[in-house]
Amino acid sequence: MAKTHVTMKVNGAEVEGLVEPRTLLVHFIRENLGMTGTHIGCETTHCGACTVDIDGMSVKSCTMFAVQAQGSDITTIEGMANADGTLSALQEGFRMMHGLQCGFCTPGMIMRAHRLLKENPSPGEQEIRMGISGNICRCTGYQNIVKAIQYAAAKINGVEFREAAE
Repeated sequence: MAKTHVTMKVNGAEVEGLVEPRTLLVHFIRENLGMTGTHIGCETTHCGACTVDIDGMSVKSCTMFAVQAQGSDITTIEGMANADGTLSALQEGFRMMHGLQCGFCTPGMIMRAHRLLKENPSPGEQEIRMGISGNICRCTGYQNIVKAIQYAAAKINGVEFREAAE
């Protein structure tokens, strides 16, 4: 099958490659670019493990062809750390609030939460739950994921995070 030349910006760096037109973006990211933080879960858009940020939108990269990302600006989980290598507020939130167990959904969950907080810097619990509803976690029950996102929102907004009394 003939290959197509693609170029895009991934985590701030210009990248290029030759791909078959049927190559999914998730496979291009993982196999061509060697960035394995973006996980392959269901390949049907149900789980969200492959979520990346493309041109300011959360996209499940298992349902987008690499050729469709031509010229796009993409952020993957590898691009989420601060410039000095320290954890981003979201990564810190997931760590501090125990927002992960097995970790398989975590990259996609953080990427979706990143876009959610860009769209709504101070979401309430129900807004967070709705915002991450396209991402499945089979381990945590979501409570600590919600707390992790609340923690990150507070940190980004420069306010103290206070857990709700139970």
